[in-house]
Amino acid sequence: MKIYLYPTWLRIWHWLNALLFLVLIVSGVSLHYSDTGSLLMPFDIAIASHNIAGLILTGSYLFFVIGNFASGNYKQYLPQPRGIFSRLFRQAKYYLYGIFKGDPHPYEVTRERKFNPLQQIAYLKIMYVLFPALIVSGWFLLFPETAPEEVLGMAGILPMATAHAALGFFLSLFMVGHIYLATTGKTVGSNFKAMMTGWHEHDHHEEPQRAEPLPEPTREPELAEQEV
Repeated sequence: MKIYLYPTWLRIWHWLNALLFLVLIVSGVSLHYSDTGSLLMPFDIAIASHNIAGLILTGSYLFFVIGNFASGNYKQYLPQPRGIFSRLFRQAKYYLYGIFKGDPHPYEVTRERKFNPLQQIAYLKIMYVLFPALIVSGWFLLFPETAPEEVLGMAGILPMATAHAALGFFLSLFMVGHIYLATTGKTVGSNFKAMMTGWHEHDHHEEPQRAEPLPEPTREPELAEQEV
């Protein structure tokens, strides 16, 4: 069974974002350890590519936010409060235990509900809290004269640099986990293919007759994603 989940604009943003993040990781690591030599790339190339990728990432993120609200896709990130803790526990149990036994996924993927409860919580924090914080701290580093003079008793540029490095490290770990979970579909590459074609194919874990549906909100218009 296939359902169309990922419109063109979302797929373009996703792959562009992935490419930019890889450039930022490689160049950022090179900058962080620049005193040990060129490491992954020469310093001048690393700083230029990091700045350029960061600027493009800012525009890409704005495109993502506008596309999310214009299409109604932002609703996918909003978990329903009713029974949230039991649903989070159920999903965590599946990731830690059930997935290795071949159990069906506890929440089937539908056009209205792309993400399971853990994904909703994680993606909401990543895309609307940590990601913009990474971008803002990066801009302060690019234009240090705009940074606050003091934050928590420290010179403005120091906490910005610390926050930027910590956020970059955390989001890099998230990217690794994201890629791993993407390999747990029907086949190792089926979820990657879905993000290229837009069509999601239910994997062997997702059995609608056994999967527990997510609670429906009391008032939510039907989500209609169209290609832009």
